[in-house]
Amino acid sequence: MPLVLGLGNPRRRYARTRHNVGWRVVETLAGRWRAVPGEAAESYRSWHAEARGREVDLVVPLTFMNRSGEALEAWRALHRFETEGLLVLVDDVYLPVGALRLRGGGSSGGHQGLESIERALGTREYARLRIGIGASEGARLREHVLEEPARDEGETLAEALGRAADAVECWIGEGLGVAMNRFNRKVRKEVEET
Repeated sequence: MPLVLGLGNPRRRYARTRHNVGWRVVETLAGRWRAVPGEAAESYRSWHAEARGREVDLVVPLTFMNRSGEALEAWRALHRFETEGLLVLVDDVYLPVGALRLRGGGSSGGHQGLESIERALGTREYARLRIGIGASEGARLREHVLEEPARDEGETLAEALGRAADAVECWIGEGLGVAMNRFNRKVRKEVEET
């Protein structure tokens, strides 16, 4: 059964920050699929749904980002899942705002949430969907990821959350390769002609 894990930070003050885009995609999917709440543990919250004819579990950690692996370990203690059936949703400062990048494995790129997941799994080989939040301009990285985006950037991110949810559905129904080909496109900026 597929497991979709959306990384982010708990507490209301972080809900709309750049760091929580993975969590927000899970919330989008839970609403889209009319997911039913699963058990709530100290370290995670879950929903169960059906999508593309398959049962799917949706999970968000209630740990902070750099301890996301603890939530996954707590889930794994109660539920069986194969690493091949895991998709982690996460923000990425190295991608332009709104860009999506789906991969079947690879480096954490210094993202502490992904590093925590890798420690929990003992491998880098699991699917992850990175959602671009853009690089910090002048601000330190920590402040950048924990801030809410500006209005125009927020609109771009809101649209990207819908596309990310579409990418998850494609991954569930058609597999990683098809989803990568369909959704790993660069965001093109409109160029004004003078």
